[in-house]
Amino acid sequence: MRLAKWLGGVAATLAMLPGIAAAQDRPDQKAFFDLYKQLVETNTSLSVGSCTQASAQIAERLKAAGYGQADITLFSVPEHPKDGGIVAVLPGTDKRLKPMLLLGHLDVVEAKREDWTRDPFKLIEEDGFLYGRGTVDDKAMSAVWADTLIRLKKTPPKRTIKMALTCGEETTFAFNGAEWLAKNKPDLIAAEFVLNEGGGGRLDSDGKRELLAVQVGEKAAQNYTFLATNPGGHSSQPTPENAIYELADAVKAVQGYEFPVHLTDTTRAFLTATAQKVGGQLGDAITRLLANPEDKAADAIVSQDKALHSTLRTTCVATLLQAGHAENALPQRATANINCRIFPGETVEGTLAKLKELAGPKITVTANQPVRPTAIPPKLDPKIIGPMKTLAAKHFPGVPLVPMMSTGATDGIFFQAIGIPVYGAPGMFIEKDMSGIHGLNERIRVSSLYDGRDYLYDLVRAYAY
Repeated sequence: MRLAKWLGGVAATLAMLPGIAAAQDRPDQKAFFDLYKQLVETNTSLSVGSCTQASAQIAERLKAAGYGQADITLFSVPEHPKDGGIVAVLPGTDKRLKPMLLLGHLDVVEAKREDWTRDPFKLIEEDGFLYGRGTVDDKAMSAVWADTLIRLKKTPPKRTIKMALTCGEETTFAFNGAEWLAKNKPDLIAAEFVLNEGGGGRLDSDGKRELLAVQVGEKAAQNYTFLATNPGGHSSQPTPENAIYELADAVKAVQGYEFPVHLTDTTRAFLTATAQKVGGQLGDAITRLLANPEDKAADAIVSQDKALHSTLRTTCVATLLQAGHAENALPQRATANINCRIFPGETVEGTLAKLKELAGPKITVTANQPVRPTAIPPKLDPKIIGPMKTLAAKHFPGVPLVPMMSTGATDGIFFQAIGIPVYGAPGMFIEKDMSGIHGLNERIRVSSLYDGRDYLYDLVRAYAY
């Protein structure tokens, strides 16, 4: 039973989305759309793309709006010339106020043209949606942040506004610009707080706004390798010892294991609000699970919703496989990548121990490098959450705003590691299937893009003016 189905039963308390408005009705929307379109159509995938090019294009737009060379920092390292990023600063007039930082990432997940219905690196509008790789993750927010700095240039804020758009968020093995900034340029990005991706809003299958969420904390992303090895031999004389079969048994063991339910203050608040909204069997099961995290029957009901299932626990899933060396030979080697999203309070080492137990003695299990910092959930600071709620009531009346732990992972961990609290800003509503993020035919509603832009612009102004 899906959360969307139950939330649909309380439609009276939720606001309908406005009708799909024609794109670029307002002059300021036209300038934004041009920036957004250029960003989406600039390939920034790891294999063939260039975040450095995307950063330079944004820098030119900032300069055209009046930013000087001293306000803009373009950065990269010689070993990764295409993985560059940009930091821009709009100085404030009140030096007593600490800066705020707008964080986004320019890189995108790989997208193969032959798999997509449309060219993933052409922004295509169809039936009220904008299609393309990065239309949501994370070029919608990155474009909004750059556009916001351009719009605010003529009116100096009280609080200094900084923006960092970086590369490397979508991979664990490539150069990461956010990590580089935190380690090498901490003064450049120093801030009282960060607004980042990870929050947003959720629509049901009818396009109704179900809820708005501010991300407060996130899971840790960690990859592990399963390795099976055998002497191999001629395929005409198979033996019971087979690396592929042994690996398959280990992967199936991971598939069949459920990590225990855990709760944080953030997930308790989110689940409590969800239970109140949905009611019925699901609401009752959530309430029971909050009272007793070991209630297996309640867990089974709640976990039918994949988003709630991941909110409750650490998850591990096989994502990549490699095996064998010839069609007519017994495999000498088989490997699997196991991608885990580790619940706050649990550890990389503890998860490794559980995976070794599941895989059995024939499989070598290792934690892949790099091992990233563990996310540190920020406090629900009224100075941060208050303006979010006030503006949500204005822009999205009737839609509840709840704190949420992201089941994914973001570059916010690198800023949290140096003492800067990071919040995933609400505002951008996506479909219940996550709008194709990381998958095929990624998309965002035209109305969601422009409504989210208006909300985030007003939110920045609320903190800085």
